[in-house]
Amino acid sequence: VTPSPTAEIQQLIAAAGDTPRALRQAVDTVGPARAAELALAEIRTRLNTPSNPHPIRVGLRIEHDGYDTATDTTLTLTAGLPAEFAEGLHPECQVRVIYRLKDLVRELWGPDLARTAGTRRIELATAHDTEFPSRELQPSIAAATSTLIDALDPRSPDLGALALRHGSDKWGQTHWFTPHYERHFAPLRNAPVRILEIGVGGYADTDSGGGSLKMWRRYFHRGTVFGLDWFDKSALDGPRLQILRGDQNDPAQLDALAREHGPFDIIIDDGSHVNEHVRTSFTALFPHLRPGGFYVIEDLWTSYLPGYGGDDQDLNAPHTMIGLLKSLIDDLHHEERDRAEGSAPTQTEAFLTGMHVYHNIAFLEKGVNAEGGIPRWMPRAPHW
Repeated sequence: VTPSPTAEIQQLIAAAGDTPRALRQAVDTVGPARAAELALAEIRTRLNTPSNPHPIRVGLRIEHDGYDTATDTTLTLTAGLPAEFAEGLHPECQVRVIYRLKDLVRELWGPDLARTAGTRRIELATAHDTEFPSRELQPSIAAATSTLIDALDPRSPDLGALALRHGSDKWGQTHWFTPHYERHFAPLRNAPVRILEIGVGGYADTDSGGGSLKMWRRYFHRGTVFGLDWFDKSALDGPRLQILRGDQNDPAQLDALAREHGPFDIIIDDGSHVNEHVRTSFTALFPHLRPGGFYVIEDLWTSYLPGYGGDDQDLNAPHTMIGLLKSLIDDLHHEERDRAEGSAPTQTEAFLTGMHVYHNIAFLEKGVNAEGGIPRWMPRAPHW
């Protein structure tokens, strides 16, 4: 059976955070040429639009240490244009960046060690020539080299910048969610997380949407991102990003996909925003969230829209998203209430450990909710 690209990348991600021997074994298993191919595909997803006004050729050599072979690629970078990739090192490369394969794999997919040097060699073509590049060309060479080096850095820009780059609606215009996401997700940034986001975007346009999924892929440089949508969005599949097709209001379908692709560290509901759908998804998927993970519900404003099954008159309506959150506060404190003899805690009573609610977005934390409650000997009424 031929391994899937996702399985191969996950093998390299796991080894990149392990010992040198484990990393060598993973590269041997995947194959050095294939590992280099996957690394180049990852680099493609991370490259920012170049800013250098003059076309610059940057050579990237990936040395298969221990194999006496290498993968050579030339990137042609020009302001405002997509990067062009070509096999081999062009003889007129203005700069060359050389990596050992294992160092590159660790740089792309290993934990962020905050290193700023020592993992690559950079050679200006003029280092071996007698003529310096023109003064006019030098800033473009520096900018083009920086574009590649920035793509190799595990420390991505902040989520607001990534949202704007990839066309996610989580920052700007109507939503201002990214600071909240960074506040809660920052501790997970170095982990090989599995993320499921409900709602890809773009509706029936098969090539449209996926901005948030691409944002998460860059933010979590070791993560694997899954997007669930009613429409066929498989054209957006790519390195560390897989599209799943399904109905967020079908509990059996949600359970099946979570058993196949989970458990997840993060689940985000940015789907239909229909209150019934959101509640169905939460009930079906919360059990498939790992301890320490987050379940996020966006666009709480539709709780007040009758067209989405909301209610703007009865603020205690139990069938809305806000109604769900209010009930979860009681679940969080289940140990403070009397329980019928022999009854077991519900899933959320047992495993919901925290709630953080902001304007139009809620973060629900999973763990073990069993601190014991306030002892029974504490007074049950004021006694002063």
